[in-house]
Amino acid sequence: MSEPVSDEPVGELELVHAFTGPMPTGVSVSHSGRIFVNFPRWGDEVPATVVELRDGAEVPYPDERWNRPAGDDDPGAFVSVQSVVVDPVDRLWVLDTGSPMFQPTRPGGPKLVRIDLGSDTVAQVITFPPDVALPTTYLNDVRFDLRRGEAGLAYITDSAVAGPNGIIVVDLATGTSWRRLHDHRSTKAEPLSRFRPVVEGRPLLQRPADGPPSPLTIGADGIAISADGSRLHYCPLASRQWYSVATDALADVSTSADEAAATVIHEGDKGTGSDGLEADDVGRIYLTAYEHNAVLRRRPDGEYETVVHDPRLLWPDTLSVAVDGHLYVTANQLHRQPSFQRGRDLRRKPYALFRTRIDAGPVLLR
Repeated sequence: MSEPVSDEPVGELELVHAFTGPMPTGVSVSHSGRIFVNFPRWGDEVPATVVELRDGAEVPYPDERWNRPAGDDDPGAFVSVQSVVVDPVDRLWVLDTGSPMFQPTRPGGPKLVRIDLGSDTVAQVITFPPDVALPTTYLNDVRFDLRRGEAGLAYITDSAVAGPNGIIVVDLATGTSWRRLHDHRSTKAEPLSRFRPVVEGRPLLQRPADGPPSPLTIGADGIAISADGSRLHYCPLASRQWYSVATDALADVSTSADEAAATVIHEGDKGTGSDGLEADDVGRIYLTAYEHNAVLRRRPDGEYETVVHDPRLLWPDTLSVAVDGHLYVTANQLHRQPSFQRGRDLRRKPYALFRTRIDAGPVLLR
């Protein structure tokens, strides 16, 4: 009797690194091939919240001192990092939530830190005033356009689970920051009546050890800047919809909330919930498909295609396009955490960093 037909993978995944400690979220690759990864403080023991992968080892980066905060409001050390991103001129930026275990933030904790990869030293620390990084703010991911202003702009998603979502814009020359699309409907999680995610064939809800289940409430999460820098794409984690907004409207501090909102475009239904977004230099937008163990991309002609689909892609989280022509992706089994599994930790180590060849490069707006 022949074997039944089974689900077939698409594309090829190369294992770059297996993680046997805490779960990773962000990854970024320098122009010379150095790989940086971060581990938010969500309950695992986290010896270092930012590391460089060197000869198979996870080395605290830029050093151990920067990974030992004195408190959740320490502006001189990393508190709980959600994202690391190499910018268009090959500098590493570290996005620190200042929010271990999603606790309320305090000024000094949430920050954007620039590290010089030539000297492996911190060159700039940008903290946020309390009307920009709110107590509820969760700084999630960041993209750069270095052509704007004196030193460029950064765009950051606020994926707050219990507060206003939005986009935070940062002037890298002055450190000044401001909120855009504050609590706009496009940045918010969708209610269970419109979005009911299914991961590994099972409905995904917040399921505490005691108490009733509740829907995911994570808002604007994934972020990608278009190849020409004119549009910023973003998506709530708890939604299958995605959106874009004109970067001109984000960048101009004199733009009113209504004027900025008028430039928002509904980009459509992705067919999946997504955690990470990314773009390449030939105009394609990539999205993780955590409901399908896959990475998809939308071509400039509007067609979607599957880049990779693999049973090992258990919760593909962050995407990073590198100059080596590969797309890197972390898979961290986020949905198997105790908070989704009635207090049981169903994650099975190792977690993984994969890459797949895409024959394109990163968006380098410089």
